[in-house]
Amino acid sequence: MSLAPPTSPRLHGRSRSLSPNPRQGTTSSPSLPQLLAPPMRTTSLTPSPRLTRHSWSPAHSPTLHHHVRSTLNLFYRSKDSPSGQQLHLAALQGNIELLKRTLDGGRVHIDSQDKEGTTPLILAAANNHYGCVRELLDQGASPHIRRHTGTCALFFAAQGGFLDIVKLLLDKGAPVEHPPDGGTPLFVACQCNHLAVVRELLGRGANIHATMADGATPLFIAAQNGHCKLLRFLLSKGANENQIRKDRATPLWIASQMGHADIVKELLDAGAQVDAAREDGATPLFKAAHKGHVEVVRSLVNHGATFELLNNGESALHAAALFGHLKVVKDLVAAGANVNLKNKEGQTPAELARDAGYDVIAEFLLKARPSYQTTV
Repeated sequence: MSLAPPTSPRLHGRSRSLSPNPRQGTTSSPSLPQLLAPPMRTTSLTPSPRLTRHSWSPAHSPTLHHHVRSTLNLFYRSKDSPSGQQLHLAALQGNIELLKRTLDGGRVHIDSQDKEGTTPLILAAANNHYGCVRELLDQGASPHIRRHTGTCALFFAAQGGFLDIVKLLLDKGAPVEHPPDGGTPLFVACQCNHLAVVRELLGRGANIHATMADGATPLFIAAQNGHCKLLRFLLSKGANENQIRKDRATPLWIASQMGHADIVKELLDAGAQVDAAREDGATPLFKAAHKGHVEVVRSLVNHGATFELLNNGESALHAAALFGHLKVVKDLVAAGANVNLKNKEGQTPAELARDAGYDVIAEFLLKARPSYQTTV
């Protein structure tokens, strides 16, 4: 039977953030938590111990002199230098005075990166240090640089709901659309229910119809997470209430599975197709019945959701009976669901309930048979 929940679209560990490690001392390099996807393997480029700044001069060997300068530049661009570590720590902690002193020292690249590609700007933006973000941008930090996972400073500012930083980064040219997997600032702002950030991003050109790798839209994400006010805003801006994910699940489908009754009502009022089924044949009513979401079931029934056998070989009543949801079973029967309907295996809802150990439901369905038959 196709009664297993679907895989919900995820934004690869967006629940974590770049934040200071409480165990970390100020004398060591800050240890960043792993974010999003595991970091890509990178080659650490550090100066050869045999090639120091004063080893060669142009008179001795122009070629080797150029190599040394290039290697040192790579070293200063990385976080592995002492100044790089200090700059990252200052950005992480929001210590703007230390950040300025480190930059003024001239021995660190402003966009120095750690092994995961994190820059000081990304750290400052992720931790809501507006002053550090502004200072870094004013001194030439790039808002375009991404970590190896594809995320940039704007993504983390949007994730945290840091509207002032979001605006500042956008003013400095940060791209509103970027990773090919769809994990954009707009998506993470929708996931985290930051309406003001969503409004700003849309006003700056973010695509309300963009999709993630699995086909989920910002509206789908809002529906899945139960963000009703945000969902209402997206609908008012033209979001398509019937746009499907790759598995053909709709925003109404995911809201029904999650039990978000207010979201279901909003989507139905906006014109969502009540019986739009996922690729396995499960409809919104089927999933709501399966999960026991009484209020959602009632809303769907009131909008004419089908009680008939679905392409998965089951009905909503079969799902409710099998999983022991007595209130849903009673509502469906009262609304006219056929208690004698057999699934693809030739079983009635009462038989499924009995096999699953829900004797009270089985007895209710058996007693409902005569009254159902005499009213048809």
